[in-house]
Amino acid sequence: MILGVDPGLASTGYAVVGGSPGRPRVEAWGVITTAPATPHARRLREIHDRLTEVALGHGVTGAAIESWYIHKHSTSAMGMAEARGAAQVALALADIDVTEYSPNTVKQAVTGSGRADKQQVRVMVHRLTGVDARSDHAADAIAIAVCHLSTQAFAGAVRRAR
Repeated sequence: MILGVDPGLASTGYAVVGGSPGRPRVEAWGVITTAPATPHARRLREIHDRLTEVALGHGVTGAAIESWYIHKHSTSAMGMAEARGAAQVALALADIDVTEYSPNTVKQAVTGSGRADKQQVRVMVHRLTGVDARSDHAADAIAIAVCHLSTQAFAGAVRRAR
């Protein structure tokens, strides 16, 4: 099982995906929401604790997270960076390796275009998995996990061909 993570301080999307690249199966998905009024460190701990629960509760063996990218607003960028850190620590403590993918790589893997918009990603996630995530964060997390599933399968095929 692969855990996909779309990090954000206010909303962190997550998805547990298994199956094969051609037939991904979503086992769990959702959004971890933290309240702005909650002390900052407690928000990060909530992300950490919830991702740990999800990973351990679903037998996750690998994880993928959206890599750092330049954000228009520095406060949003800082929150995303801190949420990424909380997620990575949670997964490292659970002995789960984390692979990073750029937003364009994920979009390319799921839609065929690295320039796809949020709606196109949601539509393709629904077509590939049957899940109507209704949240961009959850849809992005599913897309990240599906991207990783595909990348792993391709890497395995290359190793076998050698």
